[in-house]
Amino acid sequence: MRKSLKKILQYAFLIAAFVVAVFPFYWMVVGATNSAVEIVKGKITFGNQLGKNFKTLFAEYDVARIFFNSCKVAILTVIGQLIISSMGGYGFELFASKARDKIYGIVMMTMMVPFAALMIPLFRLIVRFNLLDSHLGLILTSLTSVFLIFFFRQSFKSFPKEIIQAARVDGAGEFRIFYSIVVPSMKATYAAAAIYSFMTSWNAYMWPLIVLQSNQKKTMQLLISTMSSAYFPEYGVIMAAILISTLPMIIIFFGLQSYFVQGITGSLKQ
Repeated sequence: MRKSLKKILQYAFLIAAFVVAVFPFYWMVVGATNSAVEIVKGKITFGNQLGKNFKTLFAEYDVARIFFNSCKVAILTVIGQLIISSMGGYGFELFASKARDKIYGIVMMTMMVPFAALMIPLFRLIVRFNLLDSHLGLILTSLTSVFLIFFFRQSFKSFPKEIIQAARVDGAGEFRIFYSIVVPSMKATYAAAAIYSFMTSWNAYMWPLIVLQSNQKKTMQLLISTMSSAYFPEYGVIMAAILISTLPMIIIFFGLQSYFVQGITGSLKQ
């Protein structure tokens, strides 16, 4: 009886956790099929307004351009972060020096600095270089990620150092070793880092809100914020926009899910 009760409580907890995790996504999909009035009334069943909501969304806003802006910023940011962060983690792990650990400690300490303290210096920097209201200014200021440097260094700890030493003996340079030996062997780590980087860049709101000031340069998150702040928000249309904004993350996560699990577990072995 005690074992059965314990098992029932475990399953009840798992079911409750599942409902809490899935309900917001369900509410988003259902909301996209209902009108604003029905959503305000709390309707949680599917309606027949999906086509109308999408038609209104694409008629009133340049969704295609804005979606392309988000993809452009996110993809270029991911590529830059993967290159810079992986090379940083590789350098901190493979090149020993007296100052290495001190510099690494200082880099890690920057994670404790809140972004609110960096906004004004970064804003003045991009204004000085005439990068305000440009995707380039948004991308360049997001190319470094201290967390990903830490993540890659932890992953490189488990990489066989003998292979690198053998390549050096054979006369291979560090860049060739890195791009020809290390990178192909760490696909799972790169996939996990890519998912994290993409989700962070795609969901970014505060910094794009400051940098991007024209409607032609906006991202999906800024579009949703603009729609939500209207005097009479069309919640069904907003849910449709959120649904479009969520699809890329779902596709990338499930497409790289197996690599993501391998990369995360591999980085935590040390």
